[in-house]
Amino acid sequence: MTKKEIVKQIADRLGQPQLKTKEIVQLTFDAIIDTLLETKRIELRNFGVFEVKERRARRARNPRTGQQVDVPPKLVVTFKPGKEMEERVQRIANQKLAQQQAPQVAHQPQITKQASIG
Repeated sequence: MTKKEIVKQIADRLGQPQLKTKEIVQLTFDAIIDTLLETKRIELRNFGVFEVKERRARRARNPRTGQQVDVPPKLVVTFKPGKEMEERVQRIANQKLAQQQAPQVAHQPQITKQASIG
C-alpha cells in the first residue's frame, strides 16, 4: 500500500478532500520523523514503538567478489508492533488460514436410509 492509497482510503472514510487528507497524513509522518530525530523513540499506544538504534561497525563480505569490507556504524529505525496490532494481525491471519483450509465441497443432496417396518 502506498501513501497515496492511504490518503484515498482516509479521505473516503471521512468524506474529506484528498489534498487536505494528504497534508494531514504528511504532517503525521513528519511529526514521527521529527520526534525520532529528537528523542530517538516514539511510542504510539496500541500501534507500536519506533526507535532509533545504532548498528555497530562490522566486517562483511562482498557477495560478488568475496572480498572482505568494513561496514561503518550507522543509525537504523526499528519498529516493534504493539500488542493490539499483533493480536489483530494474528486474528486476520488465522481467519484467512481457516478459509484456505476449509474443504471446498459442492452441495450434494443427502441420501438417507429409511428403516422398513414390518
